[in-house]
Amino acid sequence: MSNERSEIRENRPGVGTMREAMNRRRFLRAATVAGGSIVLSAPAGTAFAARRSPGGHRRRVYVIVVDGLRNDEITGGLMPNLTELIDQGTRFANARALPVAETLPNHVMMAAGRYPNRTGVPGNSAYDAAEGEVRTLGRASDLRGPTMLDRAKEAGLTSGSVLSKDYLYGIFGTRATYRWEPEPIIPVSDHAPDVFTRHALLAMIDEADPDLVFCSLGDCDRAGHVDLTGTTVQAVRSAAVWQADQALGALASRLRSTDRWQESVVMVLADHSMDWSSPWALISLQPVMDRDPMLAGNVVISQNGGADLLYWTGPERERAEARRRMAELAGGVDGVLSVHEPAELALGPEAGEVVAFCRAGWRFSDPRPWSNPIPGNHGHPATEPIPFVISGGDPIVRSGVAAPGRAVTPDVAPTVGALLGIAEPDGGYDGRVLGEAFTALPSDSAADRRGRHGL
Repeated sequence: MSNERSEIRENRPGVGTMREAMNRRRFLRAATVAGGSIVLSAPAGTAFAARRSPGGHRRRVYVIVVDGLRNDEITGGLMPNLTELIDQGTRFANARALPVAETLPNHVMMAAGRYPNRTGVPGNSAYDAAEGEVRTLGRASDLRGPTMLDRAKEAGLTSGSVLSKDYLYGIFGTRATYRWEPEPIIPVSDHAPDVFTRHALLAMIDEADPDLVFCSLGDCDRAGHVDLTGTTVQAVRSAAVWQADQALGALASRLRSTDRWQESVVMVLADHSMDWSSPWALISLQPVMDRDPMLAGNVVISQNGGADLLYWTGPERERAEARRRMAELAGGVDGVLSVHEPAELALGPEAGEVVAFCRAGWRFSDPRPWSNPIPGNHGHPATEPIPFVISGGDPIVRSGVAAPGRAVTPDVAPTVGALLGIAEPDGGYDGRVLGEAFTALPSDSAADRRGRHGL
C-alpha cells in the first residue's frame, strides 16, 4: 500500500441534493490499492493532516466489528492476530448481540448505546407505513438520536467511519468527521471486500488520525450467507475469517510502527453470529396470516432471516385482536421458537405488532416460501452469542482477563465515552461502561439498565 498523499480534490458546483451535499465536502485520495484509490471525505475546511501528540498521552479508540463472526472460529490457526489481542486484553465470554440480531440494529446499538426503541432501528428491514412498503433501514434519517460519532464531535474530538456495507455507510451518513465510502461495491452483496476495507482503515489512521474509529468488516457475514450448512463451502468462510484477522493484524502493526500502540484501545466484536438451515427448514408466515378471514390482506411481514416482524395494516379498532391472532397463529407454526410483542424486547413501534423468532437450523422466508433462498441466516436467539474483546497497548487495558460478566452491543458507546472523556447524552445510555476491562475506569454501577427490559 502506498502512503503517498495526493492533492485534495473539491467537487465542482452541481445540481441536485446529492451534488450540493458533495460540494460541502472535501476529498482526499489517500492510497492506491490493486489499481484503485482509497478516497476519504470530510466537511469542507477539515484538515486531513495526521494529528500528532506534541507531548503527553492522547488516547485513541478503535472499534472493529467483524460482521457475523462466531466464537468457535477464533482459533490460533485461523485468527492468530485476534488470539494475540485476546491474550493482551479482556475477553467477555458471555457477550451477546441483542434482538433483532441483525447488522443494522446492532451496529446502531454499538454507536448509540441505546436500544432500538430509542434509535428507531429494530432490524435490517421494516415496514414503512408512509411509503407503503418493506424497505432496508439504511437512510441517515432512519437513525434517531446521537451516536458516539456525534458525541465525539461535540466534545471537540475527531472520528472516522470505515464501514464496508453500503447500508451501514448510508445510515451513519455524515456523523463521523472523516468517512470512507465503501468502494468497490460487489453487486448483490452490496459491500466492499475486506482487503479494501483494511486499506481504508490504514489510510484513515495515516491521513486523519482520528480519536475514534468505527470500522466494520463484511466478508465473514457475506461468506456465511452463501454457505449451505456451515461446512459445504468451509474454505470460503475460513478465507473470509482469515482475511478479517489479517485486517486486525495490519491495524496492530500500523499502530505499533507509528508509535500509537501505547495510546490505543482496540475493541473487537461481532454484531451477530451465524446459523445455517437445510433447504426444507423454512417458515413462511404470510400464507398463514392470509388464510385467516380477519388478517387476510391486512398483515405485512418484514423478513429478517431469523426473525419476522409482523405489521397490522387494517382498521385501528381491530389492532388489539389482530395482534392476539397474529401471535397465536405464528406461535403454532413448526420451526417457530417464540413470539413477542416488540416492547418485551425494547423494540419500538417500527417493529410492528409481533416479533417471531425461528429455532436454530430454521429460517423465515416471507412473503413467499421462495423469497429467502439464503441458507445462512441470523436474527434469532441462536445467533446472539458473539465474540467481544477489549485490548490494545494503552496501560489502562487489563491483560489476560476472561471476564464472566455479561457484555452486549449497547455497551460499546458508553465504554468509548468513558475512555475518551465524553459525557453521556441527554437521557443517558441503555448500555454500561465495561469497567472490568480496565485498571482505572469506573464501571457503570448506577443500575443494570438492561434489567428494565429483561434483555
